[in-house]
Amino acid sequence: MSNSAPIHLAIFASGGGSNARALLQYFARHARIQVVLLVTNNPRSGIWQLAETYGLPAHLLTPAQCRDGAFLLRLMQQHHIELIALAGYLKMIPPALIQAFPKRILNIHPALLPRYGGKGMYGIHIHRAVIEAGESHSGLTIHYVNEAYDEGEIIFQLRLPIPPGCTPEQLQQLILEQEHRHYPQIVEKVGMAIPS
Repeated sequence: MSNSAPIHLAIFASGGGSNARALLQYFARHARIQVVLLVTNNPRSGIWQLAETYGLPAHLLTPAQCRDGAFLLRLMQQHHIELIALAGYLKMIPPALIQAFPKRILNIHPALLPRYGGKGMYGIHIHRAVIEAGESHSGLTIHYVNEAYDEGEIIFQLRLPIPPGCTPEQLQQLILEQEHRHYPQIVEKVGMAIPS
């Protein structure tokens, strides 16, 4: 397997970067998949610390660049990217990039899609909505990215019972621990299926 050409992975993140960190740790010495680029739209993102720790290039997107599919495609080509993992990235991916990376852009969502998805449904907002609705279960969804928020083909779901009296913050932590465990494995599975 180590003789196969490496698969270059880019990670996009907007926030603290805990899922990005989990991916970086998982792929740090991987035989075939290499993280080669970190991308963010947030100058205060945790991505910057991760870039320094792992010695990786990080790119800060301007608001216009976030919407510019041609720019993003050039950026991916410059780094020979074959796979993209969104790790708490809150901007819409432009259609040109989606079309250039069919079933090669993954996202993780901390709820059981199609419920509790879409614009504005991210982070603690999701967990508050789930708790307020009196749900007995929540979980996480890993899906391919398409042109609509959280509507791409589902690859993996994990259903978790919500403990009695659970707060949104506790639910967030419970699900985040499972995200860190499962997301790298699913990204690996998709990446390993890419022909060398």
